Amino acid sequence: MTNHRDAIDDELLSAWVDGELDASPEQRQQVEAWLREHPQDAARVRQWAADRDALRERLAPLLGEPVPPRLRALVLGQAEPAQRRWLQAAMAAGLLLTGGVIGALLGRHWRDAEPAGPLAAASAPANGSGWVQRAAYAHSVYVPEPRHAVEVKAQEEHLARWLTRRIDLPVKLFDLRDQGFELVGGRLLPDGPGKSAQLMYQDAQGTRITVYLRKPDQATEAAFRYEQQGDVGLFYWVEAGAGYALVGALPKERLLALAQEIYRQHPAPGAAATPAAAASR
Repeated sequence: MTNHRDAIDDELLSAWVDGELDASPEQRQQVEAWLREHPQDAARVRQWAADRDALRERLAPLLGEPVPPRLRALVLGQAEPAQRRWLQAAMAAGLLLTGGVIGALLGRHWRDAEPAGPLAAASAPANGSGWVQRAAYAHSVYVPEPRHAVEVKAQEEHLARWLTRRIDLPVKLFDLRDQGFELVGGRLLPDGPGKSAQLMYQDAQGTRITVYLRKPDQATEAAFRYEQQGDVGLFYWVEAGAGYALVGALPKERLLALAQEIYRQHPAPGAAATPAAAASR
């Protein structure tokens, strides 16, 4: 029997089940050879596929349903502290999906919860648009995670390809090593009616920053802007048909330097403003 154990782990098996090895025939063949020789792993993989298919079939009718207003308010950062903690735990556990699936899984919780007061679910916060608030909230959820801060690690070659395919937008893995930050990895996130990607970087002291990428709505303003939310700063802008939010608990000047580097690596012709202009606001 051929020994593939050093190369075959659960992450690779999961990627094979999800069809993420299609672009790497050699790796796919290696996994398939392993499964032929290891019936216990083959049985586990079949069960994963069966669970996936059963979940899709069960929840398919709900995908078109709207997000419950209270949950929408939570995502926009308008909920009471107790509900925010509940949502943070759910996100960290990977429970948040999209659309009606969220309502199906969490609807009972909202019905049983105490009223949280009037919630303007459809309105964006005054100090920024809804997607910027979601970028800040995703940062606060995943940056503290010691082991599961990202879904796909930087060392996995399919990271950019996977996120690009999922959010239907080219995802560039920015090189911020000259600024002292190494790429940790990335993850897929729900973003209103669509999807977004989050890239996470970390410096030698363990400080983490995130870059939130999404396909912007037509009405989204393109100009660079800066916001401060507690000890977290955000630079956000739109360029080349993509929305960016850089989030981190860093001095404004250092965050600006990182935003400038991201802007330099992925420039937008005819942008309404530059990072330098935004820094003076």
